[in-house]
Amino acid sequence: MNVAPVALSAMVDDSSHSGPLRTGTPVGLGPLEVVVNAPEPGGAGGEAGRGRLTWSVTNRSDRAVSVRSVGIDMSVEATAPLRMFRHGYQSWSPSDVAVLGVDHDPSIDGGSEIMRTVLHADQRVVDDPGALRSEWLTVLADGAGAAVLVAFEGAGEHDGTLWLSGRDGVRLRAEAFLGGITMEPGETRQLHPVVIEPGPVTDVGVLLARWANVVGNGASARTGADYQVGWCSWYHYFHHVTEADVMANLEWAGRWPFEVFQVDDGYQSAIGDWLTTAPSFPSGLDRLAHRVTTAGYRPGIWLAPFLVAPDSEVARLHPEWLAQRRGRDGTLSPLFVWRSPTWGGGQGGLTCCLDTTQAEVLAHLEEVARALISLGYAYLKLDFAFGPSADGVWHNPAVSSARRVRDGIAAIRRGAGPNTFIVGCGVPLSHVVGLVDGVRIGQDVAPVWALPARDERTPGYVRARPSTQSAYSSTAARSFMHRRLWLNDPDCLMLRSAATQLEPAQAVTWARAVGVSGGMALVSDDLSLLDASSRVLLDECLEIGRASDDAARAGAAAVASDLMDAPIATTMEAAGYRLVVDPVIGTSELTQTDS
Repeated sequence: MNVAPVALSAMVDDSSHSGPLRTGTPVGLGPLEVVVNAPEPGGAGGEAGRGRLTWSVTNRSDRAVSVRSVGIDMSVEATAPLRMFRHGYQSWSPSDVAVLGVDHDPSIDGGSEIMRTVLHADQRVVDDPGALRSEWLTVLADGAGAAVLVAFEGAGEHDGTLWLSGRDGVRLRAEAFLGGITMEPGETRQLHPVVIEPGPVTDVGVLLARWANVVGNGASARTGADYQVGWCSWYHYFHHVTEADVMANLEWAGRWPFEVFQVDDGYQSAIGDWLTTAPSFPSGLDRLAHRVTTAGYRPGIWLAPFLVAPDSEVARLHPEWLAQRRGRDGTLSPLFVWRSPTWGGGQGGLTCCLDTTQAEVLAHLEEVARALISLGYAYLKLDFAFGPSADGVWHNPAVSSARRVRDGIAAIRRGAGPNTFIVGCGVPLSHVVGLVDGVRIGQDVAPVWALPARDERTPGYVRARPSTQSAYSSTAARSFMHRRLWLNDPDCLMLRSAATQLEPAQAVTWARAVGVSGGMALVSDDLSLLDASSRVLLDECLEIGRASDDAARAGAAAVASDLMDAPIATTMEAAGYRLVVDPVIGTSELTQTDS
């Protein structure tokens, strides 16, 4: 397979521009000038065929311009069929393998704009119905057994999307997605380097590990925290959790090997008002944390830091803090980025988003985090963190969509301090390296293995909905990231035998997958419903998980050894364990070698 950069493209002021790539020479793309420097001699690592492209974009016009994206277009010579590892944008975005000419991008299936906003860097519907996209990184594999990794070597300044198309010959575009930022006359922006690294398809795990090591080291990834074991309230009680439920499980927790005890969604008085509690939590956050600490656990708390219910106190007191959208008539109104009917909020569950380009908003986020820490919470789960990436009208239009998320998370980290364990969930993965300790790397698990096609409430996006099959798929695909970019959070175990549609064998498969991944292990059941078999399954998961995590600390994180062979990988390997899964029915076989 041969991948060669040949052209440049840009979307500026809603107009497309293109031109030939000439390394080291400025190329005009409308009002922009793009410079791509020649690859390092011999390519990265000194081996033929490898390359690392550094590049920049400058506004050479005499006026401010809106830049949505800048891309490097590459020709691809490969033996059919050509497969693409499609890495998802954020925690819940599916990661799978697709075939050019067979599969398509889900945005063309007619799903809602809000789902496209949540699951992709660019929320617009693609204009090429046969195009495939991957976010941040991709691997291509052809019918001759050749593979190539193409990825952005960086995180946080802008998004990076890889577009594969067969419309005019096979082309791959590495697109720096800036989200419509305003660039002033004469302004230059450095873009994240693009790396191209070929190898045999049997070495895909090596290519991914090498890339993750470089990115993690470059961003000072927070990978040193202890292996995490704990309890979370969400998957049994959901929004309806009460203080009494939490206290009842705290009484049972002494029989379990937990270290973290985390209260999830449902405690807060409103979305956005994180320091005041609902009537179902009469003791308040300080007393709750005290009880958890006294019982011997590290208190954890959930929040969706960027989301704001329309009837929340923060929205009432500070409407100027909310990001805006411009209507067809030019009027501005609050930008809605998510809808959850159970949240209420005065607009049927629609939630607004804080404008993280405002200094006052960042100061507010920092203070909320500082207050939670002072109340005793040393573990923060930051959910729905994609919010500031949405298209809208923002106070400072010069801040990229990626930077809006990263700046918000950075403010929370400042308030929380360096010793607080922060987990990002529903978060664009490339935005948070070096800021968070753990990242949810898959869709929400659920007490069901797979969803039937008839449950596709949003066309094209059934695999983004909660299911254990989808959580397994992304856990396998992203296993190489563990302790290179952060600690992987596969999501909670499903140990219960009541109030579930999971077959016992499927619950075992998921527990073993969590273990082999080496990632965080949290239980989310009503502990009073669990029996001895549940404890046996957890103990097996933890034994495998600690071995896999130790191997990851030594540089050998889990790997999906057949990642490129099918849409969902079937085999995960780590620390001498080999798990082979039938992803259709959820059964599995675990073996252990002497190595």
